Amino acid sequence: MPLRLPDWRPRAPLHALMFDWLARAGVELALLRLDRLDPLISGNKWFKLEPHLARAARLGAEGLISLGGAHSNHLHALAAAGHRFGFATAGLLRGHPQDTPTVRDLQAFGMQLHWLGYGGYRARHQPGFWAPWRALRPELLPVPEGGGGLEGARGCAQLVEQVRAGLPGLGWTDYDALWLAVGSGTTLAGLVLGEAGRHPVHGALAVPADHGVEAQVGRLLREAGREDAGYRLTDASRCGFARLDPELAAFLFACEAEASIELEPLYTAKALLALRQAVESGHIARGTRLVMLHTGGLQGRRACLPRLRELAGYTQGDGVREAP
Repeated sequence: MPLRLPDWRPRAPLHALMFDWLARAGVELALLRLDRLDPLISGNKWFKLEPHLARAARLGAEGLISLGGAHSNHLHALAAAGHRFGFATAGLLRGHPQDTPTVRDLQAFGMQLHWLGYGGYRARHQPGFWAPWRALRPELLPVPEGGGGLEGARGCAQLVEQVRAGLPGLGWTDYDALWLAVGSGTTLAGLVLGEAGRHPVHGALAVPADHGVEAQVGRLLREAGREDAGYRLTDASRCGFARLDPELAAFLFACEAEASIELEPLYTAKALLALRQAVESGHIARGTRLVMLHTGGLQGRRACLPRLRELAGYTQGDGVREAP
């Protein structure tokens, strides 16, 4: 049965964050709580997926097929959406079969999994990669890794409107800049498109600079007919994607305790730590008002929570909360 585009327009609340290091510097920060969109389809992933779903519906496809790893937030959101809204999903996974909380969820949501090995996954950028999958599953629309591409970026542009809609609840009339963690650059490009020059967008790189994010963002903006400007990238990867360390772990748990939130360590927590470093180094002026995106991904926190506890020096029974 052809896929029907779900009539679902989730809204994210905008919450003020109070931290001692912000108060000392006279900087105000609000968090767009994309982690609060939905218990399962949370974060920025839905906004990347929605345009691909719309195209699938126009083409008469029955579902989507995409790529990711054994902890992929993108595949998790796709599988959850397929389960919720009744369309077929398939995932092409990096490496060999693994048992992770994310993989168990994908299976429970009914996603068909295909493990590509590491060499097979690296071939995803080669011409003709999708040809055999189109032949095997012609009823499914292929979606780039992470829901990327210009369609995904345009889906994320609407997040700027959600930020604006939340300002009156804070008593703000405006803000000075947006901050977010950056993996592929798709959401960053979308925010630049949505801002259309009104506010700068600061991307805290969760991957090393040699991953080509800057080139990817530039390409997406040029495809959209926009100038490759209006944003800045800062290295927040801490020497590697998915690299955890004691300072990051201690910072994450301290922020969670102070602000009563849950943070995902590979993206949002790294971006928030990079922001603290920028604030404390004097690079952000007193009186500045910033909005940061909480890009969700709490489902992936489950697999790394024991390592985070170990790095932070916690012992069993210390009461660190697990994400649902």
